[in-house]
Amino acid sequence: MLIRRRRGYEIPESQVTPEGFVVNRRALFGAGAALLPGVALAQQAAGVVPPLPEHQRNLRFRPERDITPEREATTYNNFYEFGTSKNIVREASRMPLRPWTIQVDGMVAKPATFGVDDLIRQLPIEERIYRLRCVEAWAMTVPWTGFQLSELLKLVEPQAGARYVSFTTASLPAVMPGLRQSWYPWPHVEGCTMEEAGNELAFMPVGMYGKPLQAQNGGPFRVVFPWKYGFKSGKSVVRITVTDRRPENFWFKIQPSEYGFWANVNPEVAHPRWSQATERLLGSGERVPTRLFNGYGEFVAGLYTNLQRERLWA
Repeated sequence: MLIRRRRGYEIPESQVTPEGFVVNRRALFGAGAALLPGVALAQQAAGVVPPLPEHQRNLRFRPERDITPEREATTYNNFYEFGTSKNIVREASRMPLRPWTIQVDGMVAKPATFGVDDLIRQLPIEERIYRLRCVEAWAMTVPWTGFQLSELLKLVEPQAGARYVSFTTASLPAVMPGLRQSWYPWPHVEGCTMEEAGNELAFMPVGMYGKPLQAQNGGPFRVVFPWKYGFKSGKSVVRITVTDRRPENFWFKIQPSEYGFWANVNPEVAHPRWSQATERLLGSGERVPTRLFNGYGEFVAGLYTNLQRERLWA
């Protein structure tokens, strides 16, 4: 006769926590604010930035190069509202990231103002690793967390005659010392066509490296077009406008002979003051050949088949 003596640590299988609860515990904890609206509102009012919800990496867009070290990507930044040097982390850290709202207006059926955390809960969030190419001929590779721009535009229902989308960056003189440079045409505005905005690559990051997007990288909410030079990717966006008129972007107003509307990465079209044939990778310092459309031609080349007479950069 077999006599089984139970050990003190043994429990019946019926008391084991379900696997799904354990696997999804972080997502459940992250949803706590949604379950308690009063808590979420209080946190926003206090300027608390909640962690990103659980999300997966989209493997469709392979970077084909190593991810840039986080320290390099978060401390080497262009953001003229905070200053003209690359070292603007200290200045940018003073900008509050909550509460933050985005107004979406213009030629849409349902204009609205969204809280950034409301959008994070409402739209499908995922991670994408994109190459980012600066017009200054340096580059980095970043794991962004966010959603497709097209998903946001669906919420407001663009009208049939809409042809362009513009993005306006925040203008906060109390925390943005660069705004004192009155010779710049503030606020910073960028734009794209409706077709570009609807492309699957057009992305709205709210995070990077698995963390909420920091101010120096354009937090809490920005846009990224990985096939274009980085200045086309508006940072710290507060307004998105759907329109039938081509926007005059910030850099075009400053120097129209250098900064055009399309700004697609093209190694064969030099900047007036330097070559675009190669790029320097942040972190390693390696010099590598620049690729047309930053290597994303299979996704976006079809957008420009009828534009042979327009320069893809200027």
